[in-house]
Amino acid sequence: MFHDGGFGMGGMGGMFGAWWLFWLLLIGVIAVVAWGRRRQRRETPHEVLQRRLASGELTPEDYEKRKALLDRDAPGSKG
Repeated sequence: MFHDGGFGMGGMGGMFGAWWLFWLLLIGVIAVVAWGRRRQRRETPHEVLQRRLASGELTPEDYEKRKALLDRDAPGSKG
């Protein structure tokens, strides 16, 4: 009476394929999001200071003091 077109499991074969497609798409979306986040460039400490000076969070005097500390503690600096 019921004919499944010769696929044996009828609608179950389609559901199995749909689940594989769902998981592949989910893994793909997660991979793309993770790859995109990894590519974002982080600000250097000097860039953070420059941004804070430009926004008014720091006075020019505070900026110079903090920049001098960063320069003093920079890798490869003497002192």
